[in-house]
Amino acid sequence: MIKLARTATTFAPPVMEARRWLDGITFTDDLPLLNVSQAAPVDPPPRALREFLAETALNVPDAHLYGPVLGLPELREEVATQWSKAYDGSIGAHQVAITSGCNQAFAAAITAICNEADEVILPTPWYFNHKMWLDMLGVQTIALATGPDLLPDPEAARALITDRTRAISLVTPNNPGGVEYPPTLVDAFYELARDHGIKLILDETYRDFDARSAAPHCLFSDPNWGDTLIQLYSFSKAYRLTGHRVGAMIASEPLLAEAEKFLDTVAICPNQLGQHAALWGMRNLGEWVAGERLEILDRRAAIAENFAPMAEAGWKLMGLGAYFAYLEHPFDMSSDALAQAMVRDIHVLALPGTMFNPEGAAEGAKQMRIAFANVARPDIEQLFARMSAYRP
Repeated sequence: MIKLARTATTFAPPVMEARRWLDGITFTDDLPLLNVSQAAPVDPPPRALREFLAETALNVPDAHLYGPVLGLPELREEVATQWSKAYDGSIGAHQVAITSGCNQAFAAAITAICNEADEVILPTPWYFNHKMWLDMLGVQTIALATGPDLLPDPEAARALITDRTRAISLVTPNNPGGVEYPPTLVDAFYELARDHGIKLILDETYRDFDARSAAPHCLFSDPNWGDTLIQLYSFSKAYRLTGHRVGAMIASEPLLAEAEKFLDTVAICPNQLGQHAALWGMRNLGEWVAGERLEILDRRAAIAENFAPMAEAGWKLMGLGAYFAYLEHPFDMSSDALAQAMVRDIHVLALPGTMFNPEGAAEGAKQMRIAFANVARPDIEQLFARMSAYRP
């Protein structure tokens, strides 16, 4: 019997699949497309950063060559310094790796700790690219169901741990749910992972847009955090560097030595120009990022303020935060069919909950993600006006 190729073990990229739903549809000035499908900035970086990139491209020859596999030493040092201050912990540059985006950081972490048929626990609804990589690596995804508040239960996770479990992976602020995990919850999962000798992978891609001003957790204050914690981060959202592919992984030095084998094989080194841009952004764009955060928080507030007509139409707001609102729809149809009908009928492109849940899960059929980061207040009002009046 011929086994499936690795890529055949998982599903097609959801965002690309959703874009194909636009084929053959004509949008008009009266009813333009409202695209709330993807959580990525659509605007370029601020002009000062673009000017720095241009100067670097012209005047820094090394920016066009291979660099260290684990990233520019100066950027690693800057992350270690700023993270140590932000989390009131102790992080060294030797515990920071720069990666080609946060997805690669996750792939590197999983590859460094897992063998085929090992298990990783993911709360549902999950971030689909995490599930895709586990599928392609032959690692079993163990779904941890969440309740109406979308917060995972550490005791429910405890019941899922076996001798094959290698990690629990959390995303906070959450993608797709938007919810911000309380520090006590993050700490409980950390203690659970530590007690069982497994890793806690904490994806904090959206940390710059957390509504809380204090640190979202205190895990780095534990002098032995490296035994348990793997933190992931993306520079894409804060500095609009999506096309430059720059992320980070903070972990123990021995684990990074294993991840380095993977990183050297698939990319050799992260994008050099992108790394210089991320470093300049960290040193010079603090106030600008703070303003971006306030804009996202205002759009989050607009979601809450304008949701009443949606609630009257039977929709439920399950989660809200960072870039996302996560909804439950009121219709007697699966969310994947509903999402495609919405594109056709009301020119709204959103991702269905079926893309964030196990195949056939009843929860996924009733849920939908709204990525609102690129939708201004007036468009949020228009979005909900269309959706609340819609009857498929």
